[in-house]
Amino acid sequence: MQSILTRALIAGFLLGGLACSRNPVTGKREVILMSKEQEIAIGQQSHPSVVASMGLYEDKKLQDFINEKGKAMAAISHRPDLPYQFYIVDSPVVNAFAVPGGYVYFTRGIMAHFNNEAEFAGVLGHEIGHITARHSARQQTSQLLGTLGAIGVAIAVPQLGESVMQGAQVLFLKYSRDHESESDKIGVEYSSKIGYNAVEMANFFGTIKRIQDNAGQAVPTFLSTHPDPGNRLTRVQGLAKEFQAANPRQYAVERDRYLRMIDGIVYGEDPKQGFVENNMFYHPVLKFQFPVPQGWKHQNSPEQFQMGAADGKSAMILMLAKGNSLDEAAQTMVKELNLKVLENGRTTINGNPALVIISQQQPQQQQQGQPQQQQSAQNTLQLATWLIQYNGGIYALHGLSSAADFNSRLNSFRSVAENFRALTDREKLNRQPERVQVVQAPRDGSFRDVMSALNMPSNRLEELGTLNSMRADDRVNRGMLVKVIQR
Repeated sequence: MQSILTRALIAGFLLGGLACSRNPVTGKREVILMSKEQEIAIGQQSHPSVVASMGLYEDKKLQDFINEKGKAMAAISHRPDLPYQFYIVDSPVVNAFAVPGGYVYFTRGIMAHFNNEAEFAGVLGHEIGHITARHSARQQTSQLLGTLGAIGVAIAVPQLGESVMQGAQVLFLKYSRDHESESDKIGVEYSSKIGYNAVEMANFFGTIKRIQDNAGQAVPTFLSTHPDPGNRLTRVQGLAKEFQAANPRQYAVERDRYLRMIDGIVYGEDPKQGFVENNMFYHPVLKFQFPVPQGWKHQNSPEQFQMGAADGKSAMILMLAKGNSLDEAAQTMVKELNLKVLENGRTTINGNPALVIISQQQPQQQQQGQPQQQQSAQNTLQLATWLIQYNGGIYALHGLSSAADFNSRLNSFRSVAENFRALTDREKLNRQPERVQVVQAPRDGSFRDVMSALNMPSNRLEELGTLNSMRADDRVNRGMLVKVIQR
């Protein structure tokens, strides 16, 4: 008991020494472990990684638009002194996110799905709200203090330790949901203050819910870091109407102006970044191709292409290697990945010089006082790496599995690597992306009738409806602007 009291006194001393500051949004005093300067530094350090992993979407008129609205909103926010910056990243995913210190990002996917300026302004306000309310700093502090508390209970009452830690994890999810709800409220306030109808922000949550439902992505609300979009729609509608009743004025929507601005935006995956078709990955810009094993899942980004077996026991990653020669690339890889080389040799893959390296990742150095993990075939990562010199660059194609499964997976890895070759098919090399085209409805009728009149395929009606925030039977008047998808 004396030991427990001693620990409690030490914890109290540590917590008591933490600085309290007043939250700029809520006005409440709270413990925060991150200074304003640290927030700005995090944003500056994170930005290059965001750009490297997603790329920027180059569209001057859209960039000018988000800069104009972002600066206007930053000026009326609770923290106008931050160096805000706004970017559109080259991703088809419907998303927006913020990094501490004033960095706000919209994907081209979400820009394509907005149907007016007011929807955009609501999401912009939501993301700026995460920054002004210091949610990242508060989350970091809550996690640290919550973990300290859980560890303290686990020490005092060991039999409760596991359940307490699980409870702490659920609590952290709750913190995140609370932050999302707080940012929704801030988004209503900020977008309204720069003149937009925040009811449209609520309506965009209907689009998000529809995307989730169509993709089968819904999870129970109590296990999600974001509140359910349907619940958010209802709540934000109420907040918007409440704000407007207290602050009567004309609130803008600006549907047509926004739609004309996104006319021609790239929709979905951009082939120039690489695409998979008929179990083959093609990269038109870098001019190579290689097979994707049947049934494997895959994910592409500007930095690397990843694919994995359905059973989760093996994967392959393609990326650029570091080095000006095959030998230099091999030495750098072995050092950076902490590998123990088991075999290596030179070969040629479809006319391209290559190195083949079989290796295992060595265990990390254990910190003093921590027990050494017992190494086994099940917990040892084994790699088959092909370093391929092609078209002025060196590509690393890694096959990964546990050492226990490696021999049974090696033939799959080899089949992929040995079929890495130049892409010469002109149709693949010249593949163009799909784009959102904004056109006038040629007739009165239902949304379904209008899409049919515009020669849109019937099997994409729900996708087009989500993109336009319309249902199949919704009324469309002749001359009304609508989005279609064309290559």
